[in-house]
Amino acid sequence: MTLLVAFSDAELRRRADDPSAVLMRDPRHPGLYFRFTEARPRGTWSLVVRKKWMRIGSYPDLSAKAVLAALPETRQRLGADASATAAVCPWATLGELLAWYSDRMSRDRHLSAKRKATAKSAIACHLITRVGGLAFTEIDRATLDTKLMWPLQEKLSLEFVRLIFALLVLACRQAFVLGMIPTNPMAGIKFSDFSKTKIKAKAARLRGVQVQDLLEQLADAFERRPAHGMLALMMLCHGTRVGETRMALWSHISLADRTWHIPAVHTKTRVEHSLPLTDQVRALLARYRHRQTDIGYTGQYLFPARHGKGMSEGQASLVFTQLGQGEWTSHDLRKLARTGWADLGIDFLIGEMLINHAMGHNVQAYIHTTVEERKREALEKWHSHLDAKGFSVIHGLEGVENKESSSGLDAAPHMGCEPIQESTIGEVSKA
Repeated sequence: MTLLVAFSDAELRRRADDPSAVLMRDPRHPGLYFRFTEARPRGTWSLVVRKKWMRIGSYPDLSAKAVLAALPETRQRLGADASATAAVCPWATLGELLAWYSDRMSRDRHLSAKRKATAKSAIACHLITRVGGLAFTEIDRATLDTKLMWPLQEKLSLEFVRLIFALLVLACRQAFVLGMIPTNPMAGIKFSDFSKTKIKAKAARLRGVQVQDLLEQLADAFERRPAHGMLALMMLCHGTRVGETRMALWSHISLADRTWHIPAVHTKTRVEHSLPLTDQVRALLARYRHRQTDIGYTGQYLFPARHGKGMSEGQASLVFTQLGQGEWTSHDLRKLARTGWADLGIDFLIGEMLINHAMGHNVQAYIHTTVEERKREALEKWHSHLDAKGFSVIHGLEGVENKESSSGLDAAPHMGCEPIQESTIGEVSKA
């Protein structure tokens, strides 16, 4: 039964305690309906236009006063555009929408803690402070350029400016898709409207000719501070990301099966990853475990911190600040490994699988195996090359055949460089 009432916030509060009051309408405003949900006092505003029910918004997010004030404009919009929505925006400014989206992201269990923290900081420190006071009707290219894009590019890298812009686009799009705003103020506005400069990948700061000196440095670090040296060595040997490496557990390592398993929750791509362990790395791991037990540690972490936890992101960053001395970063080790594989003639697809880049859909459709044996052969070739540069001194394993002892990192012609390079999605292209 539909009750006839005079809509007001006081009336809705009074009716919230009346179980017989479910669906209501106001004869002064034809087509406007309010329905309580099971979670009283929450409810939904709707407008019936040509027998079609159109959602306006939720109560109490949208008060009766706000809905009645917006009703004439809503009717006019629907009359002018049959495809328009009846949504009434619950926010007065862009900043309120951004605060809603920041809270929404913080409760998304599928996002990593790092991504949540980055988004929260970008929204609070850059978007809300610069354009948070804008009304939705004030959002256009000129205003965004003056208040946001051009000031940001003066102080921040273009890559980070693009990330901030992408958050603004995503927030407005999500609100529009959910029917929380009648129009998307960012529709049709692109990053290229503000800058035509191409964002280039950062140049590698470690090159093949530096491998021998690097290994000498890491050998010294392994002796003085084993965890620091081991973290860098595992990344150099496998091309893993620093986050994937620092969170490794001994239970992820099987010396018997010669495999390092990285669970999906630890990877950037959210896809589990497995890496073959060569004889050299198995020897290195055994030596490192002995070093841990010698100082009384028998816990689960390869890289333990205090209070029984693993190494944090900040602690790992400090490790590479000390190792790199501003000359190189953890990511440069990953780049060095990937470049080394290509220069040794390792197949491009195998290299991408080892580096754990997201696979393109065309590759996923045809590759039904992780080709573990080819991955193992690739890492054996790479570690043999590292042995020739001093890696053998660190792991201490004798009798490993060194196939690369007489060869430098010279590129193999027509191998590992050009085939199916568009079959995978690199980290730069995903930014």
